[in-house]
Amino acid sequence: MFRASVLTLYPEMFPGLLGQSLSGDGLARGLWSLEIKNIRDHGLGRHRAVDDTPAGGGAGMVLRADVLAAALDASAPADDPRPRLLMSPRGRPLNQARVRELSQGPGVIVICGRFEGVDERVIAQRQLEEVSIGDYILSGGEVASLVLIDACVRLLPGIMGAAQSGQEESFENGLLEYPHYTRPRDWEGLPIPPVLLSGDHAKIARWRHEQSLQLTRARRPDLLKTD
Repeated sequence: MFRASVLTLYPEMFPGLLGQSLSGDGLARGLWSLEIKNIRDHGLGRHRAVDDTPAGGGAGMVLRADVLAAALDASAPADDPRPRLLMSPRGRPLNQARVRELSQGPGVIVICGRFEGVDERVIAQRQLEEVSIGDYILSGGEVASLVLIDACVRLLPGIMGAAQSGQEESFENGLLEYPHYTRPRDWEGLPIPPVLLSGDHAKIARWRHEQSLQLTRARRPDLLKTD
């Protein structure tokens, strides 16, 4: 079973959207599990301090290596096979290929970054893989962790009604997904493209591929670049 463990300073933010829709239904049916760990449980002193000023000076605070390491070590033994992912804007961009790879594994341990960042030593010592969901800054890694886990969970067996739903999507084949239509056949003077009503599956497949190519060229030409 896919097991997700999340280390955060704001456990009340979970399960959030993960408790709804497809992921929530799968969670209720025991198709995957979610464990939330409060990093502050391993904070120092009477006030459970988790951060300190950056060495060398500068604005903000930095999450301490000893505190985060203690939280990690208490949450998962050293031989836990799950990857340890630190949500960070400087991480490698998350893509569908990595999501599918993660979904096929035993699960994930996700650390939600906060403040100015995390002490670099714990990243190296605990072999954290930094992951980014986009070129922008969030208040913390919690929202990013929800995105990552939701993307993985929806690909698990039994989550989506039809397995094909996860195969004909944007990014799965290196292209953006083709346009979709449904009833009514004519809406505000705009008809469904006739080819989709033709019953000719080969023509429909060609049309959809052409539409995917056009959309990708217009919106994400970077996806068409080859090494």
